[in-house]
Amino acid sequence: MKHAGKTNILVVDDSLETVELIKRNLESVGYQVYSANNVQSAVKLLETLQVNLVITDLKMPGESGIELVRHVSENYKGMGTLVITGFPSIQGAVESIKIGAEEYLVKPFTDEELFKSVERVLAKTSKYKKEIVSTVPVNFGIIGNSEGMHHVFKTINKAKNTNATVLINGESGTGKELVARALHYGSHASAAPFVPVNCGGIPDALLESELFGYVRGAFTGATETRAGFFQTADGGTIFLDEISNTSLAMQAKLLRVLQEKEFYMVGSKKPMKVNIRVVAATNVDLMQLVKKGLFREDLYYRLNIISIDLPPLRARDKDILLLLDFFLNKYVRELAKGPMQFSKKALRSLTDYAWPGNVRELQNLVHRLVIMADEDTIDTPDLPESFRYSATRSRGLTRKLADVERDYISDVLAANKNNISHTAQILGIDRKTLREKLKKTKD
Repeated sequence: MKHAGKTNILVVDDSLETVELIKRNLESVGYQVYSANNVQSAVKLLETLQVNLVITDLKMPGESGIELVRHVSENYKGMGTLVITGFPSIQGAVESIKIGAEEYLVKPFTDEELFKSVERVLAKTSKYKKEIVSTVPVNFGIIGNSEGMHHVFKTINKAKNTNATVLINGESGTGKELVARALHYGSHASAAPFVPVNCGGIPDALLESELFGYVRGAFTGATETRAGFFQTADGGTIFLDEISNTSLAMQAKLLRVLQEKEFYMVGSKKPMKVNIRVVAATNVDLMQLVKKGLFREDLYYRLNIISIDLPPLRARDKDILLLLDFFLNKYVRELAKGPMQFSKKALRSLTDYAWPGNVRELQNLVHRLVIMADEDTIDTPDLPESFRYSATRSRGLTRKLADVERDYISDVLAANKNNISHTAQILGIDRKTLREKLKKTKD
């Protein structure tokens, strides 16, 4: 049973006798065999060797074979893993199968059992398994089938045909504007304008003239009368995103619009009536801003007649696969690529991820993966490093709390492309505290 061509196999075991026995048997049938006596040495060899299969014992000093299986599974495409173990460790072998090993052998095993196991693993890893995701349920143009999203859809249904103001609460990237659009286009005013305004993206000095418009001569450069967003949205819906970023002075003007249904254009003394529905959104706790004197309490209650709380993606386990499937198909069509899928291992990594950037982060990641993909299957090694396990950075229960915190902060920072503000917000600390923690990791 000679094998043409070179198939490279790495054998990892702290027993020199076991390594030598396996090495001699596999080399006798034409395999090229390398060896390591611990996980750390194996990880270093894998960085330089082109290996088709890793055979590893489970119990070894230091890192166990399970850590090696996970490392291989999440960092190398097409590389198989075969676990060998004694009878007392069968449970551990079964666990290794769950995290990516193709097969396991129980000691003592015969030469024939070894050869057949190796051949089966190599056959399995020569091609990727397709993973089929169920049909994507869409409500109001929003993808979701989790309990939290069903509650959102129920509230939209109740609120869409009223003129009550709605406050949408949710982290950045959860889809607050999609909910606002659902409220508008599901209402009796769907034919009227829907006008989204990012209050955080417009300097406060310009926000008033953008919202309410201005008359000719109101200020230097006002050479003509110009309508604002409120006039544009008359009869329809205006969506005020990041409402928490408005000044107290602007909040007073917004309150007048909600109470009196009128406003003044900049430079005008004549009030303008408007028939409009206001939907606002925030990614911070407005009541906490009220307590700090940074947001008007009367405006808060005017906005919060109906409240919709959008759950973060990490709380929507059922929806992650649906969203991955939807965006994968979307970008495959847009980029005119052939059919693509995620491997089972990649899906496990993606569903285990915390998604600090929520649906927006997931969408951007899938877009990037489809663009960069060289094959029709996206596997774990194709994912960014923060999605993959590394045996060189143990995540076991023996780690110090400071090490766990440091690694978590590093992962969140990487996921947010080193954006200090977004990272601090997700971690629930201020930027100063985050900078101090980052400084400690460098010292």
